[in-house]
Amino acid sequence: MPEVRVAAKVATYLVFDADIDRASVEVEGRATRFRLVDPGERTLYIEPLEAPKAGERLSVRVRYTDGASPAFASFALVSHPTVVDTRVEVVRRPSAPEVQELEVALARCEAEGPSNLVLSGRLDMAGVRARSARLGKRVQAGMELLEGAGYRAGTWALVAVRVHNLPGQQPWAAGELRLTRADGTLVKVLSLRMDRSPIAPGDTGLVVAETETPSWTADEVFRVELREKGGGRHLVVGTVKL
Repeated sequence: MPEVRVAAKVATYLVFDADIDRASVEVEGRATRFRLVDPGERTLYIEPLEAPKAGERLSVRVRYTDGASPAFASFALVSHPTVVDTRVEVVRRPSAPEVQELEVALARCEAEGPSNLVLSGRLDMAGVRARSARLGKRVQAGMELLEGAGYRAGTWALVAVRVHNLPGQQPWAAGELRLTRADGTLVKVLSLRMDRSPIAPGDTGLVVAETETPSWTADEVFRVELREKGGGRHLVVGTVKL
């Protein structure tokens, strides 16, 4: 079974090459040993409270929704003394019809510094361009918008928004970031992450969304919205150039 190297209080982010069934996600020790297990449409965000012990393997099993074979992805979470896999791309390989478990190809981005961005191909000679977002109404639905930015490289783009949950409000967690083009079409968002989830009353948190590979022209303006996970406190952030 393939291994993914994790560490205590360090987020590991898995990206699948097909849609997954969120309700099917099985993580050994999920209730007691993880700060967060957050499945998305094609993603799984994991943050352990403590690292697996030496020689210990915590199993993870995820079912795909498209009915293709293999139907499941399975791998083990392990610890390593010096390396953490912060981003893992899970690629389904063709198998015989009777084989239902996935033999995955794991493309890792290890937490060893910015050199891995270049080695993984995530950062090329085109570099990264950053633009500040133009924020709308600063206080909405008990939340305060502090700042926002857009980042674009050759093969990826990010939108980051820092928000403050005002005192006396309920805890808040992002469920969706919507990025809309001028003609009304939505940009596909591949992942949504937070530096803390939920954001407690009086606390500040950062929300970061990664988009599909940019196909739009440079400096196109997008409308940004944040929708609360399982709630109604939605924020119209403003606009950003990507």
